[in-house]
Amino acid sequence: MTLTDTSTLEKTTTRKVFWRIVPYCFILYVISYLDRANLGYAALEMNKDLALSAEAFGFAGGIFFIGYFLFEVPSNVALQKYGSRIWISRILLTWGAVAVLTGFVQEAWQLYTLRFLLGVAEAGFFPGIIIYLTYWFRAKEQATTVAFFTAAIPASYLFGAPLSTWIMDNVNWFGHAGWRWMLVLEGLPAILAGVFNYFYMTDRPEKAKWLTEDERNWLVGELAQDHNKRKNVQHLGLWAAISNPKVLFLSAIYFIYQVGNLGIGLWMPQIIQSFGKSLTHTQIGLVAMIPYAIATIAMVLWSRSSDRMGERQKHSAVPLLIGGFALAATGLTHDPYVAIGLISVALAGIYAFKSPFWSLPGLFLSRSTAAVSIAAINSIGNLGGFVGPYAMGWAKTATGSPLGGLLFLAVLLVISFFMTWFMRFPAPDADDSPTGQFHAGRTSSRKA
Repeated sequence: MTLTDTSTLEKTTTRKVFWRIVPYCFILYVISYLDRANLGYAALEMNKDLALSAEAFGFAGGIFFIGYFLFEVPSNVALQKYGSRIWISRILLTWGAVAVLTGFVQEAWQLYTLRFLLGVAEAGFFPGIIIYLTYWFRAKEQATTVAFFTAAIPASYLFGAPLSTWIMDNVNWFGHAGWRWMLVLEGLPAILAGVFNYFYMTDRPEKAKWLTEDERNWLVGELAQDHNKRKNVQHLGLWAAISNPKVLFLSAIYFIYQVGNLGIGLWMPQIIQSFGKSLTHTQIGLVAMIPYAIATIAMVLWSRSSDRMGERQKHSAVPLLIGGFALAATGLTHDPYVAIGLISVALAGIYAFKSPFWSLPGLFLSRSTAAVSIAAINSIGNLGGFVGPYAMGWAKTATGSPLGGLLFLAVLLVISFFMTWFMRFPAPDADDSPTGQFHAGRTSSRKA
């Protein structure tokens, strides 16, 4: 096969794989985040109906991550045993059922129980998809690929904000409150996706009947070569991977990051509501679209920069510093227009961090070991999702405004910046970088 033929085969195969897998995973993640984040919009009516205090609402938002933490690693182990197609379908079906049931809660303890079970049901989805993408894309493409997938997070807020608030304002069928119908209607897509996924998802490139034989052979060979040329990685067992010092350090970074990230995400509707009491739910949803639209664009562009330069660590650290300073400035301003602008900058930094960060475990662990380590990092880190909303609830009560809690979250993001910046990784192989050069921040094999 000539060089031209190989180049053409590479372009057609990578394009076909991208359009078959990434947009689909993106849609699944939008559904996922919509079902976990719509509680923030439901709170505009639900807190009064269920007599929830600010702390109680924060607890309801955070307990999701306790269930998530407990079942994340076991779920990812099961995914490797049963395959992505079967296990992701199971995750979708169970979380959709729990999400629908949440619309029927009558008391606070019922809400707490179902939010915990939602975390149990959804555990393993995110790290499972991250590892699934490594089965189909080479290392040099992974940050951009993960960026398009994780862009579903801000996109879910971008899409979910006007949808959720519109349902609350306009759907009151059979005398039930709009927030209840919003939870029910937004839970149904996960159930439908669970059925569809069983017939659509392909576990590995070797099984891809939608690729030609030449495309399939080229992709399998490229991925094997990409995996074998990385000589600095470690192959560890289950417990060794979880207890690895670098894995634990990355877990600590992600924990602190998630406190800030999920704290602001869940409380965003109430932060916007504090700017103007006369805003309708739909207007709040439209205003909330602005920061998430900016964050989505920033996330993709920053990840493409990371892939282009072949650098992960600084691309992970710098957005945290930007996000921290922007959040701090938001907590100090009283002008709603300036506040929305600063929140937009903060969210741009918060979301730009994600894709380069999830490439870091691959710098020192084999793919099979990284599967478990990513689940461990995500599960431990997501405990920050319990602390963040609860801390914001406490801060709102103490200061009389949700903006006061942003200063606390800003400090945590700055701390996570320093932790990420000064962590040490083995030197990458020259082939791992598009330029063939080593990059600062990745040239030491010392432990974190």
